[in-house]
Amino acid sequence: MTKFILFSGKGGVGKTSMASTTAVYNAELGKKTLIVTTDPAANLSDVFEQEIGHRITKIDGLENLYAMEIDPDQATAEYKERSLAPMRDLFDEDLLKVAEEQLSGPCTEEMAAFDKFIDFMDGADYDVVIFDTAPTGHTIRLLELPVDWSKHIEESSKGSGQTCMGPVALIEDSKKKYDDAIAKLRNTEITNFTFVMQAEETSLQETVRASKGLNELGIKTSQVIINGLIPEAEAVVPFFKKKHERQLVTVEKAEELFKNLSIKKMELFDTELKGVDMFRKCATFLFGGEQNE
Repeated sequence: MTKFILFSGKGGVGKTSMASTTAVYNAELGKKTLIVTTDPAANLSDVFEQEIGHRITKIDGLENLYAMEIDPDQATAEYKERSLAPMRDLFDEDLLKVAEEQLSGPCTEEMAAFDKFIDFMDGADYDVVIFDTAPTGHTIRLLELPVDWSKHIEESSKGSGQTCMGPVALIEDSKKKYDDAIAKLRNTEITNFTFVMQAEETSLQETVRASKGLNELGIKTSQVIINGLIPEAEAVVPFFKKKHERQLVTVEKAEELFKNLSIKKMELFDTELKGVDMFRKCATFLFGGEQNE
């Protein structure tokens, strides 16, 4: 059965680094792994140092690792074409134009991005699928969508037959797909939801709020990674010593607030975290419990 691991958190906390490290770790274990980013400001290409883009791309130097950056514009165009294709042999140009206009509503782009996102939850091509998501607010909205749409489609089918994404007849099949995706996201046996945070009060508070928001959707937080800790051995200069002490206070608060969850701590590296070799090294610390030297 495919396992899904979602990474979220405040902007700039190191989600992509931790998601990429986890992807490399799973691939090295021999699991066929796909890492997908839903962040419009995606940088998987930068951290893996090769062109990726809106297509599944094999990562150089690893047998089992693939990656994709979802492009919102391309996802929207593909979604509209997939919806209109069955109509092309049945309707004339005027009716097709009407249907196309109805699929140009304000929520079509949101729906298309999520539709692409859950495409990867529908198959069995990979052992592990890792989602590197956009900053927290965007991710919570993304995960609210299937719940909202499922209700919207059901209510519209009993009323006007028209939704903000177009006629119910065009998207009714999607309801089952969204319901299945919601069930998988809520199933802790197959879905792991990890928040990445820095050892700072603002990052901690955002993680607490987001975790509560997720819980209201019926999705449980599985793990918290506290990233960017200053190694104790480096906390000898007053500036770093003071910062290190503040970090420890936040870590203690996080451990109390998330005492029922797995908490991993990740120290800062003295070099940029990118490239397969660096992610291998980071995985040793993240999954092996070693401390940086």
